[in-house]
Amino acid sequence: MGGGLETQSSSRGNGRRAGRWAEAETPQQFSAARPAARPPAMHLPPAATFGLLLMLLPPPGAVTSRKPTMCQRCRTLVDKFNQGMVNTARKNFGGGNTAWEEKTLSKYESSEIRLLEIMEGLCDSSDFECNQLLEQQEEQLEAWWQTLKKEYPNLFEWFCVHTLKACCLPGTYGPDCQECQGGSERPCSGNGHCNGDGSRQGDGSCQCHVGYKGPLCIDCVDGYFSLLRNETHSFCTACDESCKTCSGPTNKDCVECEVGWARVEDACLDVNECAAETPPCSDGQYCENVNGSYTCEECDSTCVGCTGKGPANCKECISGYSKQNGECADIDECSLATKVCKKENENCYNTPGSFVCVCPEGFEETEDACIQTAEGEVAEENPTQPPSREDL
Repeated sequence: MGGGLETQSSSRGNGRRAGRWAEAETPQQFSAARPAARPPAMHLPPAATFGLLLMLLPPPGAVTSRKPTMCQRCRTLVDKFNQGMVNTARKNFGGGNTAWEEKTLSKYESSEIRLLEIMEGLCDSSDFECNQLLEQQEEQLEAWWQTLKKEYPNLFEWFCVHTLKACCLPGTYGPDCQECQGGSERPCSGNGHCNGDGSRQGDGSCQCHVGYKGPLCIDCVDGYFSLLRNETHSFCTACDESCKTCSGPTNKDCVECEVGWARVEDACLDVNECAAETPPCSDGQYCENVNGSYTCEECDSTCVGCTGKGPANCKECISGYSKQNGECADIDECSLATKVCKKENENCYNTPGSFVCVCPEGFEETEDACIQTAEGEVAEENPTQPPSREDL
């Protein structure tokens, strides 16, 4: 390519190298930059040294980012190059006299200036691997741009596959870019992923999609049936949920019923485990049937055994509750005909499932009664408020 591009390329490479050593170019500068004296070294006992090393190690199972493969790096570089071509497609020399510039300098579309603009945007300054690849392969990209672009319009195929031999074409894999199982046009019959597809790695084996199995991913796994199969295509579709294996989409097409289902006449139907002679749930639970299985749910807190959700489905009520209007409800012991608080002057307060007996304010509790105190006589004119629930 022309001297202008070589000069620009050289300055870019030298700039990176110059920046690395700019601070110290001579032994004298290194010496001048060195501190006058070092602080005394700290000597740690062996156990402390070992502990410090353990602290510096990454924790077990720490995820380390994988370095991109050569193929991935090449593909990324080409993607950015192609994007650069798109970004510069409508540009020109920008000198004010485009017709004269194109006549004198050739068309901007295929010019060195456009190539430089594209290449300057390929790598971030902090991306060492990208800059390294670009520096190593700059001449190859320049040659493609100048003389090979029309003959090989697909830069990825020319650069990554044939020139660097870093990648393979889609549908091929491995060092020699062999065809994947099922052929390069439809690897794995279109029903799976070829291991190593498009790279120089992998073994070409098929990793089948959900519902498929076999070396070429043309067979159906249990729970799926073959909707269509010919010499080139195979389509598997899910069975009805009641089928373990099937020949069609309904519960009448089951070859074998799934667990939790049973064949009744010509179809697989759900087994109601909750209707079993021996209930599957404990005494404080009730059974809910679901397709192919069941769940055990806790009874309401007011129940002693139950047949379903809520206080209306209690078999019996816990102490302090009774069936009222078909469900377990709190008994108001303070409203019963027979007094539950036996002491004279004692107040009764109902609580959920029980009650409490409390002497009124200004009364003192004795063995047999609540006796009014002297202070209570003064406050007798003011009605007492019932104690709060927290006090009870």
